[in-house]
Amino acid sequence: MAAALVVAAAEIDPMSTSSSPLGLGIGWRPELAPAIERRADIGFVEILAEDFFLAEAMPAVLERLQQNGVKIVPHGVGLSLGGAEPIDPVRVAALAHLAQLVQAPMVSEHIAFVRANGIETGHLLPVPRTRAMLEILIENIRQAEAELPVPLALENISTLFDWPDAEMDEPAFLSEVLARTEALLLLDIENIYANARNLGGDAVAFLESLPLERIGYVHIAGGREVAGIYHDTHTEAIPEEVFALLEELCARTVVPGVLLERDDRFPDEPALNAEFEAIVGAMHRGQERRLAHEFAHHSA
Repeated sequence: MAAALVVAAAEIDPMSTSSSPLGLGIGWRPELAPAIERRADIGFVEILAEDFFLAEAMPAVLERLQQNGVKIVPHGVGLSLGGAEPIDPVRVAALAHLAQLVQAPMVSEHIAFVRANGIETGHLLPVPRTRAMLEILIENIRQAEAELPVPLALENISTLFDWPDAEMDEPAFLSEVLARTEALLLLDIENIYANARNLGGDAVAFLESLPLERIGYVHIAGGREVAGIYHDTHTEAIPEEVFALLEELCARTVVPGVLLERDDRFPDEPALNAEFEAIVGAMHRGQERRLAHEFAHHSA
């Protein structure tokens, strides 16, 4: 089955926004390291950037993955690009150093804030979708881009609330950020699902409102419902509704890479492999729909 998935990934993920396709990916965790090494079709892994800021070399297991052609993408949680305060140049320099150390094709961060007035929130918080906040966010992104040696991909977050007095919806806000910076989009489709479920809205319409050609890669994950609220936990199997959303995405655009996030309650290896196979299956179904639509359009 693994060999078939290598072919599937190559067919589905031709290069569109990065120097080479990323293919199938997974968030690297020590608990998953043996299973990751045994798969022949992993194209990239994501490491939590802050865990490696002081590193002068990668752990041996990550070095072996690199030697086998697996790309490493540092994924930050601490830049606080959506904060009202200027971003910390020390953090940006550390992220830039890490990108060079691992020869990253890109780095990624969140459209969120995590600190204010020196107080750490311990959580990714949404930014107010106002024109004033948009200008602050864009300035912070541009400052980061100027110091980073590789492209920056920005992730949409899940949230349990929206700030009042929004001046635009989230797709419009994201689209303007991308239009006015060089950033790529790290599209987290489970976050779209979670927000639509908790706050209302149409997840497919959300996709259709984005500049999908700017996607750097995609996150997919599972969560769970507690007391009627869906939480993006990265600890559960991917819901069927999220697989359906991945299919809808691949029916509309070529996706350079899809990365599975799993941060706790790690599945056994057969269950992990089954989840990868389900990801590829959803991508195939979407691709077949897109190609059929394109053929019908050109034949008309």
